[in-house]
Parts: sequence; structure tokens; C-alpha cells
Amino acid sequence: MTLRELGEFGLIDRIARAAARRGGSGAGVVLGIGDDAALLRLRPGEQIAVSTDACFEGVHFRLRNESPRSIGRRALVANLSDLAAMGARPLGCVLALAAPPGLAVRTADALVAGLLDEAVRHACPLVGGNLTRASEISLTITVIGAVARGRALRRDAARAGDRVFVTGTLGGAALERARAERGRGRIRRVAVPRLRAGRALSALAGRGRVACIDVSDGLDADLAHLFEGRPLGAELAAARLPIPPGFRAACRRAGLDPEALARGGGEDYELLFTLEPGAPSAARLARQLGVRVSEIGRVVRRPAAGRAPAPPGWRHF
Repeated sequence: MTLRELGEFGLIDRIARAAARRGGSGAGVVLGIGDDAALLRLRPGEQIAVSTDACFEGVHFRLRNESPRSIGRRALVANLSDLAAMGARPLGCVLALAAPPGLAVRTADALVAGLLDEAVRHACPLVGGNLTRASEISLTITVIGAVARGRALRRDAARAGDRVFVTGTLGGAALERARAERGRGRIRRVAVPRLRAGRALSALAGRGRVACIDVSDGLDADLAHLFEGRPLGAELAAARLPIPPGFRAACRRAGLDPEALARGGGEDYELLFTLEPGAPSAARLARQLGVRVSEIGRVVRRPAAGRAPAPPGWRHF
């Protein structure tokens, strides 16, 4: 059966029932799927954090390279990672799904099932959205989160002399994507949005200076975003970059530069953050954040001398 045969309202009902089977609404949802808008509940002293990401066929994914369920999972993770980078907890998400009328219903079901996998895993219920006809598949997701007033992590807090840290490892997603594009396997890796780590950093922000961004476009590109508009840069120790086990050997077999891939590949969805010089060690931070943490460099002052060349990493234009 295709979407044309199922119909718009049949698909809406199918998605609503799938969401209900996976747990329905969370504790912060007053009204979910089924009305003109969802209603969400904040705790006293919280602010709303909102982020949107689009995931387009041919740009962000290809059905020949990965399963529809994996695509749905990765689409929501990209959004949840933005909440993590703000130190926010998820409240809910909405999905604008566009698809060709001839798309098989089982493919649409799998896309939604993947999204719901991550929604359940990270307590971010699907509370609404929109459907439209299109020539290719796209999933545009908006996530809504909450963060304690005055504790949101921001990009503009870094100062010269601060230390630079990153969670997890870098380069694994880019390597898998490069291999899939060459027909040497499929994309199966789904990143873990560092929501717990982001909330722990938010608590640290109450006692000191923290700047934070998630690594979506690539380490170097996101460092540039962190310092955008200010005469700052970072001196990194290449030997300290955290990479997955066997990464260098796998890159050599694929004819790829491991350092370039780790610094410019993107889609790692780790947290890249800076702390004041007297902040805890990486080992202590790892215990506090519940994830591996590596100290990879320090923030330095750069002369403001014209427009710097764009660093390597993902960009649309």
C-alpha cells in the first residue's frame, strides 16, 4: 500500500496510534496529538528552549545507504543534540513529514518508528506535526525543551585562556558515511544526544563560565561557530583528539585522512565546550557528565584581521 492509497488522514491516524503505543505523552504534556497545537507544562523557574532541524532525502540521507528506521532515529537525535548543547531537558517534539504519494506505507511507518525509538529513549514525546506531498522525503522536526532560568548554555561565554573539552569520540559518523557512499556498507551508527551531560554542564554554569555547542558540522567548523564575531580561536593538540578504536587503520584502508575526518567530518553530536582555567580535570568531568571527556586545547586571542577562511566541515551553501 502507498501513501496515496492510505490518504492523509489515514496516515495521521496511523502516526497518532503508533505514538500512543510507544507511551503517548510525557509528564510535561498537557495536550498532545489531535488538536491545532500541543500544550506543554513548564516547572517553576524554567525557560523554554526550541530548536528546528530539517532532514532531506539526497542531502542528509539516501535510502540506498541506510534503513528508514535509522533515518528517523538520526533525524530526532540531531534535534535533541541541540537541546543538550543548551543544557535543556526535552518536553516534546513535532514532526513535519513530506513524502511522495507513491511512497510505500511501510517505509513511512519505519521512518516514524525510528523517530519514536529515540523519542521514547530520551523522554521527548511526539506531540503533533504536519503532513504534505513532496517529490522527495523530508523530516523537519522541532524540539521543545526546558532549562532553569539563567542556566542555559550559550556559545558566547568563552574567553581567552579557557580550556577546550569535547565529550565522546570524533570521526566515527563521517567514516561510516564515507564508506556507505562508496558502497562499502550501510549507515547503522546512531549518535547518542548528550542530554545528561548538557544538564550537568548547565549546573556547572551556575558556578563558573561555560560555553557550549554540539559537534554537528565538524569540530573545526563548530569551534569557529563558538567564537563567531569575536577575536578568539583555539589551539588544539591533535594527539588529544578522541577517536574510536581502530579509526586510524580503518581510514587508511579507505584511503582517508583520519585527522581531517575527525576534525571536519561532522554528525558526531558530541558536546564541545570551554571552561575557565581552574575548572575540574577531564577525568572528574567525565564522572560528573557520565560520558568520556577529553581536554583538547585552549582558547587563544586572535587578531581581528579581515574575514578568516571558512574551516572544513559541513555547510549547505
